[in-house]
Amino acid sequence: MKKSIGTPAIVYCQSAFNTPNGKTAHGLVRFTERFKVLSVIDATYAGKEAGEVLDNRSNGIPIVKDLEEAMGKAIHAGITPEYFIIGLAPDGGRLSSEAREEVYKAINRKMNIVCGLHDFLSEDRELAEAAAKNNIQLLDIRKPPHRKELHFFSGDIEKVDALKIAFLGTDSAVGKRTSAWILVHELRRRGFKAEMVGTGQTAWMQGAKYSLVLDSLVNDFVAGELEHATVSAWKDGAEIIIIEGQGSLMNPAYPGGHEILAACRPDMVVMQHAPARKEYDGFPGYPMHPLSDQIAAVKILSGKPVVAVTVNHENLTSDEIQPACDDIRQEVGIPAFDVLVEGGSGLCDEILKYWKR
Repeated sequence: MKKSIGTPAIVYCQSAFNTPNGKTAHGLVRFTERFKVLSVIDATYAGKEAGEVLDNRSNGIPIVKDLEEAMGKAIHAGITPEYFIIGLAPDGGRLSSEAREEVYKAINRKMNIVCGLHDFLSEDRELAEAAAKNNIQLLDIRKPPHRKELHFFSGDIEKVDALKIAFLGTDSAVGKRTSAWILVHELRRRGFKAEMVGTGQTAWMQGAKYSLVLDSLVNDFVAGELEHATVSAWKDGAEIIIIEGQGSLMNPAYPGGHEILAACRPDMVVMQHAPARKEYDGFPGYPMHPLSDQIAAVKILSGKPVVAVTVNHENLTSDEIQPACDDIRQEVGIPAFDVLVEGGSGLCDEILKYWKR
């Protein structure tokens, strides 16, 4: 995936990197056009490299123990960090007291703060006063737009003749967005005008031009905002539109995907799946529904095919990945790819079987 090329930033992910609760940080160290990630804060892996820890692949981003070390490395490199990004994505999206203290320190270092949690920093009186004093911004990505700026579903989605592909998943925090970006980049490499419709805070942080934060919207406007983003991408020339999924159809707490199927009218679905995951993430006692049932649910709701499965290899050894893909193909009759390991070429070949220019 592409390297960071934007504004210098430090990512805070204390005690959560390389866990499902660190998925925002993971997305940023793998790819972002909006920020240039200088370092990741997590004492657990301090001294190691983010890419090596996450993907066994060097990316030059160090993991440091705290903000002081992060600032020291930046100053030594002659770079002034302009943003402090909260890279945590815990269940419920709440900010811990420890994280809040780090935000306060970063504000006093005159760094703009980017937060994708449900706790709005701009509504925290002490933090807001400190931000004003230091003339910096508190960017609450999950703060919904004003109602007058929102769109209601219009039916314009039926005019879109671009190929629309929804990346849904069998669970939350399973890798939908990462696999979707890999396909976008492979399509662009092959000369296609491909765009991502981002539906969460991390996709926006990574630079997705057509973005909304689905779980921050009033329900009446969710379908309209999804439609508007997709139609906008098409009007701007996109030939292939990839739509990032949220949660999963059968997740007990985050039953996402229904609105995407209804409002975006995808031509096909790619299903992200972690074969070794037995229970829904963060909800012990709630066993994952079988992959075959989740695929059947997509077909019933949308009438469209699931054309491929993308595999999250958590808790699999390198020798177990290909057999897991083979097992999926035998079980559900469609190809499976670990795009994080093998790249997007095979998946792209499969998708382009359905391409009609």
